[in-house]
Amino acid sequence: MKILLVFAHPEHRSFCGALKDTAVRTLADLGHDVTVSDLYAMKWNAELDSQDFTGDRVDDDYLDLSREQEHAFATHTQAFDVEQEQRKVAEADLLLFHFPVWWFSMPAILKGWVDRVFARGFAYSAGRKYGTGHFAGKKAMVCLTTGTGSTLYEPNGIDGDLLHVLWPIHNGTLAYTGFTVLPPFAAWMPGKVSADERQSYLDAYARRLTTFEDTEPLFFHPWEDYDKTQRLKPGVKARSSVQWNPSAGQTFEQAAHEYDQRSATER
Repeated sequence: MKILLVFAHPEHRSFCGALKDTAVRTLADLGHDVTVSDLYAMKWNAELDSQDFTGDRVDDDYLDLSREQEHAFATHTQAFDVEQEQRKVAEADLLLFHFPVWWFSMPAILKGWVDRVFARGFAYSAGRKYGTGHFAGKKAMVCLTTGTGSTLYEPNGIDGDLLHVLWPIHNGTLAYTGFTVLPPFAAWMPGKVSADERQSYLDAYARRLTTFEDTEPLFFHPWEDYDKTQRLKPGVKARSSVQWNPSAGQTFEQAAHEYDQRSATER
């Protein structure tokens, strides 16, 4: 199996770097073909602008990025670095994002990688999203580190439930483009725990990676659960942990409680 690991941390000796090394070693030992895109080492340009289009533009006077992306992809006139990363994504069966949580999200360099690489035409297009997304059949997973403890990311924590925090990435980036999204792996404040606890994180991550092919993915409602306005149908109760469906008589509190009950049963 081919695996692309996109690494977004400026310090190789960080614990995020240790998780990356663990992933590469574990997956290679299992016989997988692992490619790493180390964005800081590559000095990845995070800015999506007109320089991504090397051929004739659709419109030289007005920069419509999605239109120009689609045209450049179709005419093979995208910037070389974008084409190289798209090739890696196209070949990969599993995509791993490794990053520290900064301001409740991914570092800007990784967001810029998504902006440029997940271009219209390549990653999405008219009528091709979610279940019919371009990357259907591929899997993706987030591996992250935090500067604070796990309790802050619980449903009653001050930072909010981790799956809620990661919804823009899990749903808005990965599921949107068709990926089957696996549950994230989090190493909680590794800079503030003991060496033994850090090693336990590395061991746990290695175990996760040995079984990723059989891991139950996160739940996202299929297309048929939505009406023509792309809202959950009246009879469908939300099960994603983030959504709730007022038209089904469901409140956010009820949806969250039902999700917690299902999660406890599954565990």
